[in-house]
Amino acid sequence: MREMVTLACSECKRKNYTSTRDKKQNKEKLELRKYCPYCKKHTLHKEVK
Repeated sequence: MREMVTLACSECKRKNYTSTRDKKQNKEKLELRKYCPYCKKHTLHKEVK
């Protein structure tokens, strides 16, 4: 079963993206490097509630 998660920028803390992940296979929180339009650069985005 896949779950919708929200990704927030680690620098400005704004919620920019949504993604899906498999709860059974991936127990840890999702972390991706994505473009933040507010910071105007690529930053680490972490999963938030």
